Amino acid sequence: MIQVTRRDSKEPMENLIRRFTRKVQQSGILMEAKQNQYFQKPISKTERREKAIVRQERKADKAKKLKLGQR
Repeated sequence: MIQVTRRDSKEPMENLIRRFTRKVQQSGILMEAKQNQYFQKPISKTERREKAIVRQERKADKAKKLKLGQR
């Protein structure tokens, strides 16, 4: 939903911006956008565990190579 704010004659820009931001906050558009910003699809527990195990193995392998002086 787009918020439309028209400027009255002889109205300062600060007042226009203030009115616009108030309308946007009251409509809840920003709140909804922030909630959806980091949305992730639900993953089953087993998939999440498998991915975590793979990450840990890679990290351990990288640390081992670093300790041995390899890249």
